[in-house]
Amino acid sequence: MPKGIHTILAVAAGALLGAGLMLTRGVSADREPRPVPTAPRTTVQTLLDEVARHVRSAYVDPVTEDQLDLAAAEGMVASLDPHSAFLDAAEYEAMRVSTTGHYSGVGLEVAEQDGRIVVVTPIEGSPADRAGVRAGDVLLEIDGRAVEAVRLEDAIERMRGFVGSAVHLMLWREGEPEPLQFELERSDVHVRPVRAEPLPGRYGYVRITHFNDATPGDLGRHLARLQAEQPLAGLVLDLRGNPGGVLESAVGVADDFLDSGVIVRAEGRTADSRFEMRATGGDLLRSAPLVVLVDRGSASGAEIVAGALRDHGRATLMGERTFGKGSVQTVVPLRDGLALKLTTSRYFTPSGASIHERGIDPDVSLAGALGSASAARDTASDPAVQAALQYLRDRSLGRQVALAGQP
Repeated sequence: MPKGIHTILAVAAGALLGAGLMLTRGVSADREPRPVPTAPRTTVQTLLDEVARHVRSAYVDPVTEDQLDLAAAEGMVASLDPHSAFLDAAEYEAMRVSTTGHYSGVGLEVAEQDGRIVVVTPIEGSPADRAGVRAGDVLLEIDGRAVEAVRLEDAIERMRGFVGSAVHLMLWREGEPEPLQFELERSDVHVRPVRAEPLPGRYGYVRITHFNDATPGDLGRHLARLQAEQPLAGLVLDLRGNPGGVLESAVGVADDFLDSGVIVRAEGRTADSRFEMRATGGDLLRSAPLVVLVDRGSASGAEIVAGALRDHGRATLMGERTFGKGSVQTVVPLRDGLALKLTTSRYFTPSGASIHERGIDPDVSLAGALGSASAARDTASDPAVQAALQYLRDRSLGRQVALAGQP
């Protein structure tokens, strides 16, 4: 397996207060690097020296040698593909936070909606959750300063801080005559990327928002809770809007529903970038029918899971074509807290297919009825979930009957 860290992130809907969505050791979808004209080494170096000399002497503001060196490194990597990047210390820390699944903050998942910053959900057991912040609350102020939806990341950064430090939030809640005030003490917040609930008729629903180190364990606990009284007759696995994450995490999730076989294979130029990961056995659903919901925001790790389960005939995919992100980035720590995220492999589903810039087409299209995968949405009113549940019910009469009933 590759050394260092690998990431699988393509797109992100919403954000975590105190943490961005970056994930480790995985797969991401890139575009082909564009050919770069070559020139003799001495000529290129002379050109760089000449450009740097003009910038140092004539640019409107003073520029240091360190600034120029960092800019040169950033430009070099950025020219390769959209997913390779030179990470400064803050970006590298954000990646670490989202990989481990914990950070110091108040524990709110938020998103920009209609020009406002809206609470998607408070993380269970977090300071915000204990204080009574609710999904749907609108964030107005942080420590007396107004927030702007166009500066979502700024609001997130202002929510972060040392464990034990205080932060004041002002929120608007529908039905309340005045804004609500919350004085919160930051703590170590553990992000839970999995939520689950029962559906009528011994069926279950599980949503995975992204893949971090905690995802497989969370999934196992939720499935055990759903099956505490009796085995599930079927499961809806919701991967809509899931941007990817930790490779081992995505593979672990796929492995939870497979008894054997290849889950993902990767190819690259070095020995470390060429690998194959296989299922270890033990289907947590005990072969009960499985529907996986996907959309154009399902990328990287979500596509690994969807592709593996579909290729092995273990699940039916419903929704719309996925994002199409099929490459692996290795994250290499550098000096002074910096890091390099570099595309090193491309991955393939068990059937040998590359989803690179192609995505995965669902078995059953739900275009027009797909709806939102927001954690704040009532599952019972989600048309995609209801379509999947009806499919599972019909599936009990036979696969052909179930498929015949779908649009």
